Amino acid sequence: MSWSLNIGTVAGTVVRIHLTFLLFLAWIFAASYAQGGSASAYDSLFFMVLLFTCVLLHEFGHIFTARAFGVTTPYVTLLPIGGVAQLERIPEEPRQEFLIAIAGPLVNVAITLLLVAFAGANLNASAASAIDNSQIAMIDRLAAVNLFIALFNMIPAFPMDGGRVLRAALASRMGYVRATEIAASIGQVVAFALGFLGLLYNPILIFIAIFVYLAASSEAHMVALRAVSRGVPVSHAMVTQFATLAPEAHVEEAVQTLLATSQGEFPVVDAAGQPVGLLGRGDIIKAIKTLGPDARVAEVMNTDLPTIGHRRSLEDAFKLLQEKQAVAVAVTDAAGALIGLVTSETIAEMVMLQNALPRGATLGPWNRPSSV
Repeated sequence: MSWSLNIGTVAGTVVRIHLTFLLFLAWIFAASYAQGGSASAYDSLFFMVLLFTCVLLHEFGHIFTARAFGVTTPYVTLLPIGGVAQLERIPEEPRQEFLIAIAGPLVNVAITLLLVAFAGANLNASAASAIDNSQIAMIDRLAAVNLFIALFNMIPAFPMDGGRVLRAALASRMGYVRATEIAASIGQVVAFALGFLGLLYNPILIFIAIFVYLAASSEAHMVALRAVSRGVPVSHAMVTQFATLAPEAHVEEAVQTLLATSQGEFPVVDAAGQPVGLLGRGDIIKAIKTLGPDARVAEVMNTDLPTIGHRRSLEDAFKLLQEKQAVAVAVTDAAGALIGLVTSETIAEMVMLQNALPRGATLGPWNRPSSV
């Protein structure tokens, strides 16, 4: 995630802090200082650090549970609205997704119980609704807010954990795609409800509503992409007409190719036609500014270009796009030469074509995706 700072690695997962989170802490400190002086400011800042430590533990509940099912997590990012663990993939087996989703809220429940049992915390509604009130014991506020985090995350709406728990429960009785559609629709209804409450009570709820609505739509879209790619040979869906660049070419040549085509990403191939990297529009512009037009393509290209054999399925290519956070996957023949590219846009076009067809009709090798 851009605009994030790495602060360390925990159990193989990089922990990042988004710059907006640091600005949020600065705002909390300044607002508390203006209201109650330095003592109040440091109290609020310390409480927020403890709170987001609990959020981080929540995310590692997901991470360690996912790791038990062979799903790795490259990084976790702290944002003003909470934490985001970047799972390599979301398991489609309902039991696994249920356990991964429920693990986070259970961590917050466990923290609450530990604070009550061993630290003497008192649970009351006033502590949860006034977490910035230094007159209430910090341990009481921390216990109450952990319980609130657990309950809030169980709202049945993506991207909250409750949305994934709901999908897992539905997927055990119906197909994964259909379960996602229903869970996403419920999430969008919840978003409208939050937005309405935001208009009446708290404007912050409006921003949360927008976030929830977009996340629910994105989840449904991603699952639809995955479904339509299932069972399709990658050779039947790849882009085959594109311009390439040589590693020894100058950036000036890349600029001319960019202007002459509608491409935004250019595969870089060696003399044998094998892919060795990818050069994007942003990379070209940055190279022109920093190194000049005489720089070589090999100096500025991205060498982390995932590749896949032409006999593999489109679903495998889609998984690579997700797991590697890549903009394209190179398709190679038996000799390793580049013969095609697969991008998210390629699969999205397939979805649009499928949705435009009458039910039961097929186009080429593609079948209407099933609900499994």
